[in-house]
Amino acid sequence: MQPAPAPKTVGAEEPVVLRSQDARGVVTLTLNRPQSFNSLSEAMLAALQREFDTIAGDESVRVVVLAAEGKAFCAGHDLKEMRAKPSLDYYERLFAQCSQMMLTIQRLPVPVLARVQGIATAAGCQLVAMCDLATASRTAKFAVSGVNLGLFCSAPGVALSRNVLRKAAFEMLVTGEFISAEEAKVRGLINRVAEPDQLDAEVEKLVATIISKPRVAVAMGKELFYRQAELGIAAAYDAASETMACNMMDEAALEGVQAFIEKRQPRWSQGAKPH
Repeated sequence: MQPAPAPKTVGAEEPVVLRSQDARGVVTLTLNRPQSFNSLSEAMLAALQREFDTIAGDESVRVVVLAAEGKAFCAGHDLKEMRAKPSLDYYERLFAQCSQMMLTIQRLPVPVLARVQGIATAAGCQLVAMCDLATASRTAKFAVSGVNLGLFCSAPGVALSRNVLRKAAFEMLVTGEFISAEEAKVRGLINRVAEPDQLDAEVEKLVATIISKPRVAVAMGKELFYRQAELGIAAAYDAASETMACNMMDEAALEGVQAFIEKRQPRWSQGAKPH
């Protein structure tokens, strides 16, 4: 799909998040703690936040692929790290840090696509749910298993209840049981399922389709998509009408409509901005 991420040099340690960007503006962020099943340590949460903050201000980025090294996609929070600091203040700060990172994904002006090659549990399953899109290997499995340890996955429940059928989401939360990639697709947690050796090709299909569209239209649409979901239906239609009117005044939309009328392919400038 694109070259493997080149590690950044951080002292003698390998970075917990690898980044690469190809000439098309496709950024790949790779969780890089395979020995810990890519659990979300404080360092990894901070690294993801930095990367997402950078992406938010970079107009060359068209789409983000969130991937992972090793057999697991993400096993949730780092329980060993959490157990070493047993205080209410620490736990509140940790979960707030994680929630902020998750919200940043939704607020980015470009789509974020999870490439799930292995298990995604607890906050790792939450991470998949918060991504705008997700493609998984047929061998991937998903769970919010905190309840098995006496810790109900309340924060992951926020993401699941907004992205998965409600009763299906609560069943996952209250049982802690794994579901297959196929079942995750049925429940709305992921978009596509691929054979393990076809995962990258399936991700690339979706990426190629997204970057063929005008960046500004996708950005405006994503922002409105999530904002209207929090509104009553009348207010949602008002917001959608305003956004569509602004979108229609954008150079890309004007060119797209003209191209349709003239029965030709649109010639889009990806730098076009709304009026």
